[in-house]
Amino acid sequence: MVRKIHDVREIRARRKRSMKYTIKRISTAGIGEAIAKAELYRSLNEPEEAESICLDILTVEPQHQLALRLLGLALTDQFTGRGSDRYREAEELFRQLQDPYERLYYAGILHERRAKAQLNAGQLPLSLLALFDQALRSFAEAEKIRPEGNDDAILRWNRCVRLLQNPAYEWDGLEEEFASLDAQDAPPR
Repeated sequence: MVRKIHDVREIRARRKRSMKYTIKRISTAGIGEAIAKAELYRSLNEPEEAESICLDILTVEPQHQLALRLLGLALTDQFTGRGSDRYREAEELFRQLQDPYERLYYAGILHERRAKAQLNAGQLPLSLLALFDQALRSFAEAEKIRPEGNDDAILRWNRCVRLLQNPAYEWDGLEEEFASLDAQDAPPR
C-alpha cells in the first residue's frame, strides 16, 4: 500500500515536470528539410506527424504556402466522417493559399475528402451529394484557370463522377428522394 501511494506521487511529480516542457523553434534554414519530412510522413500515412512538423514551420514562417497546403492535407488525411473532423480548420488553411488555382483545387479536395469520409462512416448518400457537388464545382472552377499541362482538377473531377456513378453506393434512388422533397417543401400559401 505504501508503495502504491509512492507510485501515485511519483506519477504526479512526473506530470508536473512534463508540463514545463515548451515547444522549440526550428531554424529558417531547416524549413526545406522539414517540408520533406512532412511530405514523407504523409506518404507513410502518419498525418499527425506531418501536422506537427507543419505547425513548427508555420511558427517560423506563418504564410509558408507549402506548409499551409501540407497542413491542410494532413488534417483531411485524418477525416473519419464524424463531428470531430477538423473541417473548418482545414478550410481556413486552404483559404490562405495565395494562388487562386490552388485555393479552388484544395477546396475541392477538402469537400471530396469530407464526403468520402462520411460515406465510409455510413452517412446517408442524400447528405453527401451536396458535398460532392461542392467538390465538383471547385474542380470545375480550378480547371478553368489551371496552369498549362496541369490536369489535376480534371483527375479529381473524374474520380468524384466515378464515385457518383458507382451503383454500390445506391445513388440512383436519390433523384426520387429529391423530387419528393421538392413537392413536400413547397412554400406555404
